[in-house]
Parts: sequence; structure tokens; C-alpha cells
Amino acid sequence: MKEIKPEIAEKVRQLEEKFKNSGQDLGSYLDGLLYDKYLTYWDYISLDTLLSLQNTRTHFPDEKIFIGYHQITELYFNLIIHEQEQIVEAEDISVAFFTEKVNRLVRYFRILTHSFDVMIKGMDKEQFLKFRMALLPASGFQSGQFRMIEIFSTPLENLVHMDVRKDFSGEHSVEELYENIYWKRGATDLASGEKTLTLKQFEEEYTPRFLRLANRVKDRTLYEKYQQLSSEDKNNKNLVEALRTLDVTVNVNWLLMHIGAAHRYLMSKKGAVAATGGTNWKDFLPPSFQRISFFPELWSEEEMKEWGKEWVDETFNKKMNIH
Repeated sequence: MKEIKPEIAEKVRQLEEKFKNSGQDLGSYLDGLLYDKYLTYWDYISLDTLLSLQNTRTHFPDEKIFIGYHQITELYFNLIIHEQEQIVEAEDISVAFFTEKVNRLVRYFRILTHSFDVMIKGMDKEQFLKFRMALLPASGFQSGQFRMIEIFSTPLENLVHMDVRKDFSGEHSVEELYENIYWKRGATDLASGEKTLTLKQFEEEYTPRFLRLANRVKDRTLYEKYQQLSSEDKNNKNLVEALRTLDVTVNVNWLLMHIGAAHRYLMSKKGAVAATGGTNWKDFLPPSFQRISFFPELWSEEEMKEWGKEWVDETFNKKMNIH
């Protein structure tokens, strides 16, 4: 019988101690390891299941691009929330840890922003305008994970619609702030005040979850985690740059990419085509119309007045070739 190497014997001893301390039998686990099949890449990432989820509603080939890209986006959103959770739950947060996590968030959103050409240039316009009618009243507006990213990032008062934000500078309940959150107007008829079916569905599905999350992260959002740092740490150049970059990447560039797609597919010589779900995309998406900032403390009053405008020419008009 071949002699067992000392380093293997030591690992077995360590494992035995580990399982003993947790009241488990090492031998049973070794049996499981002996009988277990080798892990494969396709099983590890559940590839067959993943590739079975592109359930299109029409026969138009480019619908698969549309649904696939949105599923990829939601997977990235999930990774973003995974990083935000770690920041929110950290009790003693260091500048290095905070900066690294924020840079990860920026990296994820940049990947999504740069990949949006798949949506802007990667589908046949005529196919899109036809298959989109089979998706009603579903809309990208109904991305619950993106709204969770916003709630993790900043207090709800920073997400209140710009027209009434000044009225919510004092103490207000989470429920009251939530009722005045900016995105609700994006799916509400401004003349009648009637909510679209898209918004009604969205609220029914997610409102309890959003309120639980908002209460859970109260005083612990990324913005408040920053505010709770020492004066020296709050002035850390790398952290401030990372937070400002995140703000622009999410609340300006990400929106501009969506405007580019909307112009590509929903604008015609006769004017704007209604978005799926009846959302008011022309009034809802432009950053300067909402002036949402996760970290308003990091921007001057003048910068907030010009919010989004200085990035429009470079990111929107030039890149999207929209004039």
C-alpha cells in the first residue's frame, strides 16, 4: 500500500478536528467524497437550465436577443446587490474596503452601459416594433432589482420626485417617501393621475419588498455609510472619485443609453411611439428631468443644476449618432 504523504495526513487530521467540533463524522463525509461524481463546468453553472430560460412569445428571431440581454442585465443587477449588501452589513467599514466595493459597482454598470449597443444596434427595428406588442404590459420599467439598487444606494428622500423633493427635507415615514418616489410618475398619466397597468402590477408585486428593504437599510445606505466616516476618510480622494463615478454611471450614463435605444426604436417621422406599458419615456428617462443623485453631498449646487447635461453631447449625441 502506498504510503500517505505527511501533508495529506495533516489535512485529514485538520478535517477530523473540524468535523469533530461540529458533531459530525468525518468518515461519512469521506464516503460522500468517494462516491460523488466529478463536477463539470456545465453542471456547476446549470448551463442547460440557463439556456432553457429564453422563452420568447413570438416567431421573430430578434426577440431572443431582446429577452437574453434583459436576463443578462438582471444577472448583473444581482451581482451589484450582492456587493451593496456587503457594504450595508459591514459594521466597521474601512476606506479601502468601501472604495473597492464601489469600484466593483462601477465596473458592473460600465459593462452594462457599454454592452447596450446590443439593444441599440443589435436588433432589426421592424421586428422589434412587431414583437414588442406581444409583451404588453410588461416593461423594463418593472425591474425590481434596479429599484432595490437605488434603495441600497441612498435614502428615499433623495429618490423623491424633483418637483416635490424640497417638501421632504424633514422627518417623514418610509411609506410617505415611497409614495412620492420619482419613478412612479414615469408610469402615471399626468393629466388624470391614473396609474398604468404596468405600474399597478409592479406595485402589487414589489411594494411590500421595497418597503421592507427601505426600513432595513434606513441609516445604512451607501450614502449614509459614507456620511458616517471620519472627516479624513470622507475626504479620501479615491473614495470620493469612486462614489462620484458611480453616481454618474448609474444616474446619467445608464439612462442615456436607454434614451438612445428609445430613440432608435420608438421615434419616427410621425413622432414618438408609446413604450410598452405606456411609460412616459421622453419625460421619464432624461437625467436632467429627474436630477437623481445618490450622493448629493459630493456635488456642487451648480453641478446639480446642470445634472446630466455635460455628458449628453459626448455620451448621447455623438455615440448614438442622434441629432
